[in-house]
Amino acid sequence: MSKMSILYWSQTGNTEAMAKAIAEGAKSAGAEVSLKMVSEAGEADVKDCDLLALGCPAMGAEVLEEDEFEPFFSSVEGSLSGKKVALFGSYGWGDGQWMRDWWDRAERDGAKLYGGEGLIINETPDDAGLEQCRAFGSGFAAF
Repeated sequence: MSKMSILYWSQTGNTEAMAKAIAEGAKSAGAEVSLKMVSEAGEADVKDCDLLALGCPAMGAEVLEEDEFEPFFSSVEGSLSGKKVALFGSYGWGDGQWMRDWWDRAERDGAKLYGGEGLIINETPDDAGLEQCRAFGSGFAAF
């Protein structure tokens, strides 16, 4: 059984809804899942898992949230080499550049990335979006 950490930041609840649906999908595929907001997470949540899913919405000019998520991500970048990582988040504008930048950054850190260019959903995930998140979670559990 794979051990998965899902660590996320959410302001409006959209990325949180995605994280919970990803956790449901991963659990249905047999993964042992730990789901935490990034403010509750520590280095052990990154190091002590087989699979790491990170969630953050696009903020400002399509960047990661700067007060909590960016400092956390910066602090764990040295731990990503060889780690199986999935990226996800919601957005309300733009074309997903924040995700492409984040993906490139994680790839340069040596992460083994899952899911193309990550999972992004515009605004609040509807039923189809939540199902997409569940499928993403179950697929990542088997990665």
